[in-house]
Amino acid sequence: MSSTTTAHSRPTAVTHEVTNQAPPLTGHDAAADPVLLEGVSREGASWHLDDLHRFGRYVGSAEAQARADQANRHEPELRTHDRYGNRVDEVEFHPAYHSLMHASVEAGLAGAAWADERPGAHVARAAGFMLATMLEPGHLCPVSMTYAVVPALRHSPDLAKVYEPLLTSRVYEPGLRTPAEKPGLLAGMGMTEKQGGSDVRANTTTATERGDGTWRLRGHKWFTSAPMNDLFLVLAQAPGGLSCFLVPRVLPDGSRNTFRIQRLKDKLGNRSNASSEPEFDDTVAWLVGTEGKGVRTIIDMVTMTRLDCVLGSAAGTRAALAEAAHHARHRSAFGARLIDQPLMRNVIADLALESEAATTLALRLAGAADRARRGDDQERAFLRLATAVGKYWVCKRQPAAVAEALECLGGNGYDEASGMPRLYREAPLNSIWEGSGNVTALDMLRALTREPDSLEAFRAEIETATGADHRFDAAWRELRDELVLTEDAPLRARRVAERAALVLQGSLLVRHAPPAVADAFCASRLAGDRGQAFGTLSPGTDFAGVLERLPV
Repeated sequence: MSSTTTAHSRPTAVTHEVTNQAPPLTGHDAAADPVLLEGVSREGASWHLDDLHRFGRYVGSAEAQARADQANRHEPELRTHDRYGNRVDEVEFHPAYHSLMHASVEAGLAGAAWADERPGAHVARAAGFMLATMLEPGHLCPVSMTYAVVPALRHSPDLAKVYEPLLTSRVYEPGLRTPAEKPGLLAGMGMTEKQGGSDVRANTTTATERGDGTWRLRGHKWFTSAPMNDLFLVLAQAPGGLSCFLVPRVLPDGSRNTFRIQRLKDKLGNRSNASSEPEFDDTVAWLVGTEGKGVRTIIDMVTMTRLDCVLGSAAGTRAALAEAAHHARHRSAFGARLIDQPLMRNVIADLALESEAATTLALRLAGAADRARRGDDQERAFLRLATAVGKYWVCKRQPAAVAEALECLGGNGYDEASGMPRLYREAPLNSIWEGSGNVTALDMLRALTREPDSLEAFRAEIETATGADHRFDAAWRELRDELVLTEDAPLRARRVAERAALVLQGSLLVRHAPPAVADAFCASRLAGDRGQAFGTLSPGTDFAGVLERLPV
């Protein structure tokens, strides 16, 4: 070596060159999805497509996806006291969370649909909610509860007159101040307690009337999300029985209501959203609805949040499918792209079937909710039973579908940088929130028993598709027998809910999906020509036809 040669003059050692990796799935229109767009138009919101595409480009942008990641990495922090020792009970969020909230509220995903008289307004909102879920579901908990609170609050017209215009606003203003002075409000709910969970009639929080139109609450709630929201519907035991109350964080005179946050939950997923245990101690509240009819009052809110559970799980499944398909289109192995490898092709097609069925059902429910709002009793009856059935099955299927999609990326999918672990941690949530599987399946039985018009509406929906596919017809005949309630109905409730959901999905796909999709669904989900895992579709499946329906 020459004496003038130095170490830094040597060529830099190259250990590897990055090849055969999928590019980031960014810079696209997340609304460019044939299943979503067809469903939105079919359910009456074609007027919204331009705005939906604009929102889809936001969801697909690298900037929005970076904020979604930041909101989950920088989790909410509880501040019980200020520097001087005063009790404040505030939760601080990363700026990325507020950015996501601003975009979703501005897009009308909170209460705005209730103030929009156009047919299809709730479908338009549902489509946007699905896109926002694909981006980041945690921030949508307060958005969903704000949407759902409006019909429950209408049980007390005087309160609705004050707060509904602010709950239907498209303005997001974080922070606590007098509700009537803010340009827009967010709402939440406080139902469950540690000793009862779903059995809310076991609640011990008490309500005492003061004689001036207000009540005072005392007790502790076990799982109250988004504690920085402005208003909450809370269940408490009044002298006349379990009742529903409106609890503002800040009172009309500007003083803080007693809302002591004991701690934030350390959750499996949904990390961007704060879930808390608030304590009420002489907390000021207003009665909503009739004393002793709290469950009946708040069930209107629960119905709408259950709809959002279906929308959210359908969207979470679709997001995972989009990532898996994108990876398979760009990754090669054994001399061919993964998407062209027969077995991977089977897996992606099977996931696509699951996703299309879930998305189509979710948008059908949103359409029913929209038409029920405008006085369609048939749709209202259908929604009662179909929401319970859809909530049970679509939410149950999300974890399995997301796990399979994650596996499509191999080791890359197990890496946090891929975003797939976050999707996987989110997947079980909607099956638990607003009634776990058992609660929802039993709610289906309750609808069948107490509201026979819901079964008739469900039957009418199914039978519009009879005669088009013999496998669907056979499945419907079997389900009719299952819907005859016997003494062992509670024991069979999950089986009946599953079959009812599959037959309902089959009826929708037979009527609205391309023949390749409907045929593959009926063969694999209704006739049983499929294994237990994804990727077990029969060789006769029209894979090309199914894969044409993939999202971007």
